[in-house]
Amino acid sequence: MKMLCIDGGGIRGVFAVAILQAIEEEYNCPIGDLFDVVAGTSTGSIIAASVVLKKSMGEVMESYQLYGKKIFVRQAKVGLFKSVYSDQYLRRFFRKAFGEITLAEIKKPLLIPAVDVTNGKPFVHRSNYGHTENDDQSIKLWDAVLSSCSAPVFFPPNNINNQYLSIDGGLWANNPSLVCVTEALHQFKKEIKELEIFSIGTGLQHIDFTIGKDKYWGAKHWLPFHLPSLKMTPKLLDLALQLSSESVTYHCRHLLGDNYFRLNGELGEEMPFDEIKFMDELIELGKQVFQNNRDEVISFVNKRPDSHG
Repeated sequence: MKMLCIDGGGIRGVFAVAILQAIEEEYNCPIGDLFDVVAGTSTGSIIAASVVLKKSMGEVMESYQLYGKKIFVRQAKVGLFKSVYSDQYLRRFFRKAFGEITLAEIKKPLLIPAVDVTNGKPFVHRSNYGHTENDDQSIKLWDAVLSSCSAPVFFPPNNINNQYLSIDGGLWANNPSLVCVTEALHQFKKEIKELEIFSIGTGLQHIDFTIGKDKYWGAKHWLPFHLPSLKMTPKLLDLALQLSSESVTYHCRHLLGDNYFRLNGELGEEMPFDEIKFMDELIELGKQVFQNNRDEVISFVNKRPDSHG
């Protein structure tokens, strides 16, 4: 069983899209045709949902470039009394991209981690592939994606049918690979040796927490403001997401060995998930990472023992 897993990381998702676009061009087919299960968290859920709907990665890239500039427009000078960004354009983007399709209408296995913040528990939105638990399949795909993208402080929580508030799945599964492992063992009754996971990150940052003279660490260190714009940098959230992803990568490499293939790239500097000025650089890095690993990617994608067993 071959599984595609895409990390969260805001605008850095274009790095993953660039890699998938290169693979599509290599195979001349929709990326979803190469995988049995697709999972994505936060920005990765946008990409994963597009994959199961067989949208071309070129189209997805254009959407990121068009809507990224609109989504990350600050609505408050200081995000103390309301979220830094409105979800107005995020909603518009998702509704336009995914229409009114419900999870019930999607037969290909799709996994989207999110957080039920009302009840304080992680959960996974699943498409309609016969999961044994009683999931709500009536939820619209765009609503599930919006839930997984609602990064705390930066976007408001997503209200799911007035039943609960949902926020960014990256808080517990920024790299959804372990979610896929669990699903394959529990739902698809596979053995570990039958799983092959292709995991794509959104770049490794060097997040600078330099030791300074100030011994009293507070909000200005974790979420620093920049004068005169008063733009907040999501240092703490970026660090948490990166640690979440890398810890999952460590565990999956031990569990799956050579059947876990991870592509990521060194960013060499801080590239906050809401900083659109890095988009072109991230796209080029994604293309470069693919080229540098092209033979390994093709070898992994072509290797299909027991995939449809």
